[in-house]
Amino acid sequence: MTSQVSKTVLRLEAEDIRALKDGINFKKNQEDGKCYIIYKGKDKIRACVNQCKHQGGLFIKDIEDMDGRTVRCTKHYWKLNVATMEYVNPPDSFMQDELEAVLSDTDGSLELVELNPPDPWTAEPREAQELHAGEIMLTYITHACMELKGGNKRMMFDPWLIGPAFARGWWLLHEPPSDAMDRLSQADLIYISHMHSDHLSYPTLQRLSKKRPDIPIYVGDTSRPVFWYLEKSRVNLTNINVVPFGVWQNVNEHLRFMILMDGVHPEMDTCLIVEYKGILLYIKETNSKNSAADLNESIRKSCPNILTWTPVPGSVLDLALALNDPSNRRVITEPPNGTKIYKDSWDFDLYLDELNASVSAEIFKYKSWIQYYYNWAGFKDYNLVIRVTETDDDFKPLKGGYDYLVDFLDLSFPAARPERDHAYEEIKNRVNVMRHVVLNGRLWDDLYIGFNNRMSRDPDVYHHKFWNHFQTELPLSAPDWDRFLQIACETDVPNESSNGCALS
Repeated sequence: MTSQVSKTVLRLEAEDIRALKDGINFKKNQEDGKCYIIYKGKDKIRACVNQCKHQGGLFIKDIEDMDGRTVRCTKHYWKLNVATMEYVNPPDSFMQDELEAVLSDTDGSLELVELNPPDPWTAEPREAQELHAGEIMLTYITHACMELKGGNKRMMFDPWLIGPAFARGWWLLHEPPSDAMDRLSQADLIYISHMHSDHLSYPTLQRLSKKRPDIPIYVGDTSRPVFWYLEKSRVNLTNINVVPFGVWQNVNEHLRFMILMDGVHPEMDTCLIVEYKGILLYIKETNSKNSAADLNESIRKSCPNILTWTPVPGSVLDLALALNDPSNRRVITEPPNGTKIYKDSWDFDLYLDELNASVSAEIFKYKSWIQYYYNWAGFKDYNLVIRVTETDDDFKPLKGGYDYLVDFLDLSFPAARPERDHAYEEIKNRVNVMRHVVLNGRLWDDLYIGFNNRMSRDPDVYHHKFWNHFQTELPLSAPDWDRFLQIACETDVPNESSNGCALS
């Protein structure tokens, strides 16, 4: 089976999106000449290649269409309803292969992303078999972590059980069940969707590795490796399996799973489909942001016979019963009364001490670390100037901290903003997180997603290229700070006031 791949086939800027009319729009990629159909609905944008699945003819607007939803093929007059991606003439024939329409919530741009093959799980089908009560059990642990039991095999997903995520920015809301770590170490395999620390938790894996370093862990073959930071983390895991997208992984004769490329962030994120006895059980995919309660309420109103589940740690869903009779009260088992659901204590000091230790690192005695670091990062040829200010916890400039400019047009470090027209951004970073990121060559997600910085822009435009580089494209190996110190000790004058300003 060929692995699944992804590519952006068309990008529209915010002004192009605003120019789209309601209903059907035809757009051409000026680089390769390929044409695409974009349907702008009330609350959704759908898109596809302008090519009929019958014999490859081009579509044009259907003059007989009164609703502005269908197009007509110029070869054999087949008709496609672009609002549903169904062929209406001839009826009951095909579904059009749909492109992922990814609308940015930062700069308003739209990318059409093609996944090929689009539905790889339809290959190598298995005949569905009868399921029995207790055969397929889904247990919610905490955050994104769940356990799936299929027959005598158990899978765990995205285990974040202890410690913070995004440096010091996120902490667990729910208390994991008391046996969560034992469940994790006894699982048959673990799936980790992507490298963000609320899914790939090194504190959790550190504890796991002491019990079972050889536990099988599966990740997708993303362009930014999920475990790119493993060596630096000093976590001893010896059985990490990087698998191609869209290829079935057999656990036993009944259970298999497939890792799929995420349509929004194919360079780093993945989703999962699991099949047991020929029945597709679980798909984890990107959805619009809303609360579980809001989603459940919406489903109940439109489909009152559909079972919804808002789990708490330790609650269990019997999928076999749910598929056979959603009204059965035994479908969902809640944890015993008195079970602790929400966390009320966190081991802050252990992790904050690690961050604070970075503040007094030797490299920060020398101002030349700034040039060395940004040269290592390798982002340039972009007309953006940033001002970076190290701050205390309240984002007030830190006495003895660094405050500097970086001009990414030529990767220089001016004393004042240049005279030319340029985009400008001021970034205030909590010093312990910023220095931890710099010292260890970590991605800026710890700052940006972890709420450890404050930003202002002039003009107020999100610079996707800049943030994407520092959040996904930094070098895989940390800066060679030993080499830097050898050079700095000979050429630079120590700045003693910048050292030893650790936060309490």
